[in-house]
Amino acid sequence: MMYERDLIGYGGLPPNPCWPGDARVAVQFVLNIEEGAESSILNGDAESESYLHELPGRPPRRAERDLSVESMYEYGSRAGAWRILDLFSARELPLTAFATGRALELNPGLGQALSAAGHEVAGHGYRWLDYRNVAEDEERRHIRRTMEVIEDICGKRPVGWYTGRVSANTRRLLLEQTGILYSSDAYNDDLPYWMTSPAPHLVIPYTLVNNDARYLLANGFSSGQDFLLLLKDAFDLLWNEGAQSPKMMSVGLHGRISGHPARTMALVRFLDYLQARDRVWICRREDIARHWLATHPA
Repeated sequence: MMYERDLIGYGGLPPNPCWPGDARVAVQFVLNIEEGAESSILNGDAESESYLHELPGRPPRRAERDLSVESMYEYGSRAGAWRILDLFSARELPLTAFATGRALELNPGLGQALSAAGHEVAGHGYRWLDYRNVAEDEERRHIRRTMEVIEDICGKRPVGWYTGRVSANTRRLLLEQTGILYSSDAYNDDLPYWMTSPAPHLVIPYTLVNNDARYLLANGFSSGQDFLLLLKDAFDLLWNEGAQSPKMMSVGLHGRISGHPARTMALVRFLDYLQARDRVWICRREDIARHWLATHPA
């Protein structure tokens, strides 16, 4: 098993994270870099990508390229990711990139720009696929290759990791690597927490709720206004709770999704909303990990 279940967590008595600046909420934005690493016969796969593009439900094409889907993905690397980076740069705000190794190999300039801007580049698997049926040795090679690619292109070995579609071996294989401070393949809390097996390991949970992937799901957002309202409501509740019990809020973004102009406006308006509030710490996941290690060691 990858890990045993823990249905109790902090048991209704979460620790005070003591965020910098006495913040009530630590808000962490993730930009997923996946474009070029998706399923494609160009990557040696048997079929084209069928997940998280603008034509939900479109079946994969076996032994054949799907040029329309490829083009939708390319929007993220050619235009959308740059638009989001420009937005954060103009406001001097940090983010974390969950970057697949193959995507950075195909677009090294994006990785270099992330690093030059001071953003964190964390590992997101070598390929953007479901690792559930990937052989253990191959997944191990993918993790090592991704670590090398990020270090080569971004100038720094990653300290964080999020595969997304994990195997039963993912966390154990990740712990074989040196320098990893945290992983994020969990969605089960509003605060970081320590796992003790097979060794002490910090988990910083991610989210599939405050995530723009929901634009592309059948029960998801129909407009940027939907996403904006969800983000504002999530923040408001956490900020109010933060008077007694500060929390963390993650926001998941993709260049091929939130990088489209109409959807970017939702992000612009949410950043306006955040920056008008006090006692908010907008940070990278690495910052959260280092703070937790110093304040709440294993």
